Amino acid sequence: MNMKHFLPVAAICLLATSCNTGKQTAEQTAGIQLANLDTTALPGTDFYQYACGGWMKNNPLTDEYSQYGSFTVLAENNRKQIQGLIEELAASQHEAGSVAQKVGDLYKIAMDSVKLNQDGVAPIQAELKEIGAMQSKEQLYPLLAQLYKKGIAAYLALYVAADEMNSNMNAVQIAQYGLSMGDRDYYLLDDEATTKIREAFKVHVKKMFGLAGYSDADADRAVKVVMDVETRLAQAFRSRVDLRDPHANYNKMSMEDIKKQYSTFDWDAYLKGLDLNDVKEIIVGQPASLEASVKILDTLPLADQSLYLQWKLIDASADYLNDALKEQNFDFYSRTMSGAQEMQPRWKTAVGVVSSTLGEAVGQMYVEKYFPAAAKERMVTLVKNLQDALGQRIQNLSWMGDSTKVKALEKLATFHVKIGYPDKWKDYSSLEIKNDSYWANIERANLWNHAEMVAKAGKPVDKDEWLMTPQTVNAYYNPTTNEICFPAAILQPPFFDMNADDAFNYGAIGVVIGHEMTHGFDDQGRQYDKDGNLKDWWTEEDAKKFEERANVMVAFFDSIEVAPGVHANGRMTLGENIADHGGLQVAFQAFKNATATAPLAVKDGFTPEQRFFLAYAGVWANNIRPEAVLQMTKIDVHSLGKWRVDGALPHIGAWYDAFGVTEKDPMFVPQAERVSIW
Repeated sequence: MNMKHFLPVAAICLLATSCNTGKQTAEQTAGIQLANLDTTALPGTDFYQYACGGWMKNNPLTDEYSQYGSFTVLAENNRKQIQGLIEELAASQHEAGSVAQKVGDLYKIAMDSVKLNQDGVAPIQAELKEIGAMQSKEQLYPLLAQLYKKGIAAYLALYVAADEMNSNMNAVQIAQYGLSMGDRDYYLLDDEATTKIREAFKVHVKKMFGLAGYSDADADRAVKVVMDVETRLAQAFRSRVDLRDPHANYNKMSMEDIKKQYSTFDWDAYLKGLDLNDVKEIIVGQPASLEASVKILDTLPLADQSLYLQWKLIDASADYLNDALKEQNFDFYSRTMSGAQEMQPRWKTAVGVVSSTLGEAVGQMYVEKYFPAAAKERMVTLVKNLQDALGQRIQNLSWMGDSTKVKALEKLATFHVKIGYPDKWKDYSSLEIKNDSYWANIERANLWNHAEMVAKAGKPVDKDEWLMTPQTVNAYYNPTTNEICFPAAILQPPFFDMNADDAFNYGAIGVVIGHEMTHGFDDQGRQYDKDGNLKDWWTEEDAKKFEERANVMVAFFDSIEVAPGVHANGRMTLGENIADHGGLQVAFQAFKNATATAPLAVKDGFTPEQRFFLAYAGVWANNIRPEAVLQMTKIDVHSLGKWRVDGALPHIGAWYDAFGVTEKDPMFVPQAERVSIW
């Protein structure tokens, strides 16, 4: 779970105690699957193994996955549900232009391997030729814009989103973007693992050009151009840690100033090509990155520009072309980088593409069948219970002053809660799905998304818009709208079990809800006020105390060795670690509040408190390949699943009490050294 995420409930009331009187029914179970445990392990030595060892043994990695966990199981079940909905539409003809026609036809096109292989690279040949035909620099900027609208991004990302200093209004913004390998470290570090991936990337680029019909000589030249451009970009990119500073990423400039500072960039042609007219100002996220992009565009020979843009097209389109390109793409990005050994079946990727391309159209079908309206109302009550508990914890903080508490409670009270699905669905009537090629449809979808985005420029923010589809197994907090969102798809086991008691449900979905709430007060979220503006509402003394406590968490996670010689990045994962910590504290208090007048019994040999923590750990059960450990440690702002358990629980006093963990146990952390924030 990150700030505007992109994490980690079910469609029934979270039990009578959560929603109403606090009474329990005899039918409610412990929720804990005993087969998921490994009771040969000791809770105070390796709680993750104790709570999840059985699950990991019973769910070994197959070749398809680089990691496989509780989230994966839920996502797979969800995908099968969506597959049934989509295939039902694909099995018959529908009125042209209808949602049913678009969903069904896009799926059939994605599944038609015979046509995809017959077409080969033909769907991108005209665009490759157009890029290669550039004769002057004047043609470059309109071409960059046209490619960007189609989903082929080079050098930078331009988008429209809330102005963080004026969160009610949308603004045009620019951010660093465009590294094929996804992170600057792959281009800059020289350790053995990174060097191996970088060399494999060069081989990959050459193979992809060869599969697209280029000669060996041209492919070799392309490799040099791609590595030169992307290494220069990487050198100017901010690190993922630096990107966590929202003030540093806010540099609003007038068009007059931006044209002066980046004078060789043809802003008029570029913005016109993006259908952005009368832009008065742009928020530049990372000036050094933009400067590097502008310099490359100004100095790189036109022939090399063509090769680089052709690479971006080949890279973006590969998964929508023939099997040879798709398999080579998988070989590098999945097998080499993350350790997966086998491509997913075609139907899985097809379902994923349809579900994202026509997201709310599929989402509307999904919730109509799998998410009853009553569940949405009942979830509101559970969220309110967690809000109350967080409010209690804020009021009782010894380190926070009264004036800051008042502002924190105001922010908490104004959370915009979104549950299940949006109240208003998107209209896809202007998006055409035709039987020409898979890639052509993807480009049209990208053009549709771009048009929807740029239409918001300079207009008020729609605070009812969803940033995730209902069928997404995830949740998020968005600081500029001060909202927490829980899509319908995550409202299922292992996050929520209607048959289990409060100990289980507060330990699982309760912590997820508390996690998202705490994001409003983590190292990034706390810098936004109740209206979503980037504005300091803390006293200087309270801010200093917060940072001191957060630094304890940074140091703790920095000390964790995730692989031989490789440590976790405590600063990069700080926001998520704070949110896990806060989620646990808040959910445990809400659980105790809910059961105060009707304490739960011991079930399956575990006390209610023990079941709370076992449920939490079960959410993060996961098997992961060594390659994926290295990749996620480099690029993911979340800690690895094991450390979301074994790194988080040693800082929770109630966990020590529940399992009798003492200073004799390896996981014991002296109280004076524990994180204590929320």
